[in-house]
Amino acid sequence: MNQLFSFDPHKKLKTKQILVLSTISLFILLLGLILQITIPLGDRVSGSQVASILWPIIFGVILLFWFITFPLVILWINNLHYFVEEDRIRIHKGILSKIQQNIPYKAVTDFILHRSLYDRLLGLGSIRIQTAGQSATATGYEGNIAGLIEWENIYDELRKILIKKSATMGITGVEEPESEEEILKEILTELREIKEQLKK
Repeated sequence: MNQLFSFDPHKKLKTKQILVLSTISLFILLLGLILQITIPLGDRVSGSQVASILWPIIFGVILLFWFITFPLVILWINNLHYFVEEDRIRIHKGILSKIQQNIPYKAVTDFILHRSLYDRLLGLGSIRIQTAGQSATATGYEGNIAGLIEWENIYDELRKILIKKSATMGITGVEEPESEEEILKEILTELREIKEQLKK
């Protein structure tokens, strides 16, 4: 199918992730401070003895945390690419193993505009893609288009495409099954969902 447009996340997404990592580091320091205050409650252990053991561990944990996560986050963002096509949205991602996620419009039920505190601070937005089969994902949505500066325009364009596709299909969101095989697949999917619900 023809590609309508493509884009990459804005470089501010890296800044957002640095802020997130900094916040986690701050919480680790806060935990260290709480431990520094609460551990030397007895006469046997002084505050300076606790500090000489505790703070090298805390700073070691923070350094290790940054050493591992920072390069992974940067590589992940550098490998994010979004493609909007006539019949689907493609998300290319991954560091070592490359993943191409295809989300057809016939499975999309809605687009949700999401802006966290850091997003609002940096002028970013994300568009979460909900589908009929999203229960299979841990996040609760099928795909996430993150790091957008012009999120409103992209959101409006995606909504227009979804409405156009829905009008073409005659319903809002999911294409009518055309064959007995598709009907059987749909029944099987519903039975699996019922089975999962019964297990809980």
